[in-house]
Amino acid sequence: MALGAVQYFPAVDDADDGSFIPIAEFLLHVRQLGIVDRKLLAALETVPRTLFLGVEAGYGPLFSDRAQPIDCGQMNTPPLLAARAIQALAPTPRDRLLEIGTGTGYLSAVLSLLVRRVYTVDRFRTLVMAAQSRFETIGADNITSIFADGTYGWAEKGPFDKIVVTASAEAVPKALIEQLSTNGILVMPIGPADGLQTMTRFERVDRNLVATPICPVRVVPLIPGKAARL
Repeated sequence: MALGAVQYFPAVDDADDGSFIPIAEFLLHVRQLGIVDRKLLAALETVPRTLFLGVEAGYGPLFSDRAQPIDCGQMNTPPLLAARAIQALAPTPRDRLLEIGTGTGYLSAVLSLLVRRVYTVDRFRTLVMAAQSRFETIGADNITSIFADGTYGWAEKGPFDKIVVTASAEAVPKALIEQLSTNGILVMPIGPADGLQTMTRFERVDRNLVATPICPVRVVPLIPGKAARL
């Protein structure tokens, strides 16, 4: 199912900032897509979305289903797509999870309420530092972030029960397959860098990956190496 084109704008009012209006509409849209897990919905409602936006909540889309620009010339993961990725991961409280592509830290923050430990990697030092500050602000002390090359994963912390990648590639990087535990689940967009990709769920069975398509997406490509600047 393709993502819709509905955008959610909070009201601007001195007496009532309307902060509960967009989250209610967003959660309704999420349920309409068949995402009804109560713990996931509660996590989405709990994380303060405004903290993870690059614009003031009153002047831009709070729960837009389209990617928005963030620092370092990157794009964020729309919350609707984040919800679909989390549903595919089927997180449990015992999971150790690796995220490739920290971005603003929004997906990490939501996942931190659903799993035992989140390890998140980004190739931009600026994004990692800003996200870490946000994690501290909300008291998410089960998230560990690092500035590193995401194509290599984080072998020292593996293996992982779940892995989520927010950037696309033609195939799952070998290092990530090796760091995924047996029966573990990996979710990432697969396809060309300049075209439509498919968000895909992979389950590791022995040394093989069993793939299940989720939905079409168009996201930035997974780039090897650390960013030389920023």
